[in-house]
Amino acid sequence: MKADDEKGISVILLYTALLFFLLGMAARLKMSFHYRAELSSAGLVIAAILASLGVILFLFSLRKRRD
Repeated sequence: MKADDEKGISVILLYTALLFFLLGMAARLKMSFHYRAELSSAGLVIAAILASLGVILFLFSLRKRRD
């Protein structure tokens, strides 16, 4: 994969992580929603995983560009 492709994928992963983070926070704030603890925990865990994958892929793309 080219460095530009990896940067694009990392941006997509970061924005998807932001989406899941917001979903987790909305589930935490919604008071009358059943199973909100499971949704908020799952949303925040998925957000952390996707954000870390996005950052790792972005760092690899920077390293490729220097070579």
